Amino acid sequence: MSASNISALRFDWTHAEIKALFDLPFMDLMFRAQTIHRENFAPNEVQVSTLLSIKTGACPEDCKYCPQSGHYNTELEKEKLMEVQKVLEEAALAKEKGASRFCMGAAWKHPSEKDFPYVLEMIKGVKSLGLESCVTLGSLNDDQAKRLSEVGLDYYNHNLDTSAEFYDSIITTRTYQDRLDTLSRVRDSGIKLCCGGIMGMGEEQKDRVGLLRQLSQMSPHPESVPINMLVKVEGTPLENVEDLDTFEFIRTIAVARILMPKSHVRLSAGRQGMNEQTQALCFMAGANSIFYGEKLLTTGNPEADKDMALFATLGINPEKREAHSDEAVVEAIAAQVVKQEESKLFYEASV
Repeated sequence: MSASNISALRFDWTHAEIKALFDLPFMDLMFRAQTIHRENFAPNEVQVSTLLSIKTGACPEDCKYCPQSGHYNTELEKEKLMEVQKVLEEAALAKEKGASRFCMGAAWKHPSEKDFPYVLEMIKGVKSLGLESCVTLGSLNDDQAKRLSEVGLDYYNHNLDTSAEFYDSIITTRTYQDRLDTLSRVRDSGIKLCCGGIMGMGEEQKDRVGLLRQLSQMSPHPESVPINMLVKVEGTPLENVEDLDTFEFIRTIAVARILMPKSHVRLSAGRQGMNEQTQALCFMAGANSIFYGEKLLTTGNPEADKDMALFATLGINPEKREAHSDEAVVEAIAAQVVKQEESKLFYEASV
């Protein structure tokens, strides 16, 4: 990174400055965001990730948007922690379909010591396939962050969700400071951050401003910033919340790009409800990362083939990592299977 680029990064954006960006005429905002995007990234490349729920449902948190919360009746089938071999098979399939990063999510308030070793084996296996690894496991203590770093975890996802002021309206079982503390532990361990929020939960624009300001004050900025549109799920407290205006969502992506010019901004949950034109505008606004596959943890997502068709229409290419041969993928899976059998890693984990 050149000295000029380093000097261009800011960590002191004020609420008024960010609000002024939101208030720009739409075309002016888009032009500014796209210009900054082109200064820092290949303009027609999008990083592609696949997300897998490795442990589903019965989460003790009360996040009002989440179908996995044990506090709400969403008729979601609870599942135990997946076997390591099955996770690696899914990771290999994701790579075959074009993913460069494999993300694993567990519906936990924090990982238990009983389950944690199996997650570490999943991470090592994913990396052996030549994929970047990412997990979201809830809150972490210092030792857990250190052990994740030791196995080479690339990214840890832990979203702030919204502004500090609106946060208590959405979640009461974990404080905003709890989330900041986990993010600090992850960063101190040398792991990259994946941290963003959810739009359309009934928040006001000032809350979107507050969230982006909090993210932009992190030094360094989160390497990955997912911007989610709420997926309204029957049975959750937010199932009937008013829809967020599409242009306001696109503005949020554009402002995120301007505030965090070196970060990958991910067009994340909610894409299934967006038409191709909306997604194209999001890419124009600076989004350069997506999740693809049929599911995001438990909610729907556009199918991979549809994404690739849209990429072809727009002239977008998936961002590439160093290539690994198919033989290497097979060998890596086989090695992990042998290791699992020797270590008796196949087990029935508690929900």
